[in-house]
Amino acid sequence: MSETRKAELTEKITARERLTRQDGEDLYASDDLAWLGAMAHGVRTEKNGEVVYFNVNRHLNLTNVCTASCAYCSFQRKPGQKDAYTMRVEEAVETALGMKDDGLTELHIVNGLHPTLPWKYYPRVLRELKAALPGVALKAFTATEVHFFETISGLTADAILDELIDAGLESLTGGGAEIFDWDVRKQVVDHDTHWEDWSRIHRLAHQKGLKTPATMLYGHIEEPRHRVDHVLRLRELQDETGGFQVFIPLRFHNDNNRLSHLQMAQPADVLKTFAVSRLMLDNFPHVKVFWVMHGLSTSQLALNYGADDMDGSVVEYKITHDADNYGTPDKLTRDDLLDLIRDAGFTPKERNTRYEVIRDYDGPVPLAERRAEPQAVWA
Repeated sequence: MSETRKAELTEKITARERLTRQDGEDLYASDDLAWLGAMAHGVRTEKNGEVVYFNVNRHLNLTNVCTASCAYCSFQRKPGQKDAYTMRVEEAVETALGMKDDGLTELHIVNGLHPTLPWKYYPRVLRELKAALPGVALKAFTATEVHFFETISGLTADAILDELIDAGLESLTGGGAEIFDWDVRKQVVDHDTHWEDWSRIHRLAHQKGLKTPATMLYGHIEEPRHRVDHVLRLRELQDETGGFQVFIPLRFHNDNNRLSHLQMAQPADVLKTFAVSRLMLDNFPHVKVFWVMHGLSTSQLALNYGADDMDGSVVEYKITHDADNYGTPDKLTRDDLLDLIRDAGFTPKERNTRYEVIRDYDGPVPLAERRAEPQAVWA
């Protein structure tokens, strides 16, 4: 990028003017990572100060049986495979109750597209989970799953969402987005939910008062222009509904799937993706770094490149840990998250699913005090 073009973008970003598609592509073309970080950090600080949010959550995957065989997926299994599983409702409740420690506030539920489970299984699971854990928010199902529920139930997404909300649903999850561009999507996605249905279902959810996240799976066969296109579609939908709370870039993991020959996105590309996303998505209040997919040190760095949320304690995330050569831990405790956030120089705030602050914490220890004793190094 020329110095003239960099100066133009600096002026535009500083003035908080909305960036164009060409601006986004030019930002990706820049090799000045420090400049990108400074620009994105200015925006994140203006929106959220020196705060990093987190929650105490657990992931629950009811089944890994799936009709689809997406190229990037290490989680799905076909009926009859030895490690395929489907939880009975009672088993799901028992599993969730076993997670009820340490101030749990959210269950995050994502599943395969099971070919024979009846539609009524899903609202029943939510009702039973809500009865067992009344104070825990149920963040459940991707737009892909809701679209699949339309197929197996014969109901509209409108009716499906009404029933799920009545059963206790508090938010959809952001998955199923992957990359919206059709030329990329048709090579990596093996189900029928594409931008038109993904956006339709989130639009409906927003109309019903739900706040939802949005994701982007990056670092596989897509190019930077496809990432820019992806966030511009989300920005336009957010202009319309205002219902997205957070954008979550998800790094593709290359173990145990059909794209295993690809190299994963390296830290510089990760940080650039966070920075450009933060700069383009001027109407999204939050950007989350999901530490399971990015590693702890890179996640800390991302907090200086536009991210202001580190997700939660998680415990078991099969969708990434079934692509298991990466080495992120299964669990971070609340204290682990507090240490990571403070070590990166930020003040932690514990939130609920709707980003309401439920607990404030002290900020980081001053650097002079930290230097007085050895510090942990996060791998």
